[in-house]
Amino acid sequence: MNQLRQNILGVMISVIDLDQALAYCQDQIETRQPSYICVAPAHSIMDCYDDVKLKEIFNKSGLTTPDGMAVVWILKMKGNKTVSRVYGPDLLLSLCELSNKEGWKHYFYGSTNQVLNKLQTRLLKEYPEVNICGAYAPSIQVGKITERKEVIDNINQLDPDIVWVGLGSPKQEYWMSEHREKLNAPLLIGVGAAFDFVSGNINQAPRWIQRGGIEWLYRLLNEPRRLWRRYIKYPKFVLLVLKEWRA
Repeated sequence: MNQLRQNILGVMISVIDLDQALAYCQDQIETRQPSYICVAPAHSIMDCYDDVKLKEIFNKSGLTTPDGMAVVWILKMKGNKTVSRVYGPDLLLSLCELSNKEGWKHYFYGSTNQVLNKLQTRLLKEYPEVNICGAYAPSIQVGKITERKEVIDNINQLDPDIVWVGLGSPKQEYWMSEHREKLNAPLLIGVGAAFDFVSGNINQAPRWIQRGGIEWLYRLLNEPRRLWRRYIKYPKFVLLVLKEWRA
């Protein structure tokens, strides 16, 4: 599946909508072609701007989806009228729904045992036929990327079609890049806080807030200590995008 990509501050964002993302995932699973998917809100683009290695990881992905509304609006201003948001939690739920028919196997890597248990409970309630073959809350410390061989071997033995990685960005992107060649699953998908949102562990912003592009403010007000360093970069993001636009 060929996709158009658009440059935003050096990050090549896939110009797609949710249906196209689902079609890409189905094609990768059916052809067993290994790839990984990154989701890219504005703060991830800023992380890439400051980290050349991380930018390389995003740009080598099978898809780098427009996860935030600011990213969608920039793509539309660049002439991509049909693009829409491909948000981590929506992608997770949509692929689980599609799996009811296709029988794909899912593995969840990240977060805590409590969150993973709540996540699986909700998914099985909403999609009774979804095949969750395993889940693991890692003990990897900050700054350490390589997982123990026995964990990777266990994932391969369970033979999932999709490994969902919920470590938060940029840790999840580094983990996917490090382990892509070691895992047999055709798809690795890094989805940030989707495990917390879908499980109900963290309250998700209402849809009208999401559509208005102020989800970042909702999250900042709810988790100021954890997120202020992330969102303090947003004014710089706007200035850099304007500078790029004028160039």
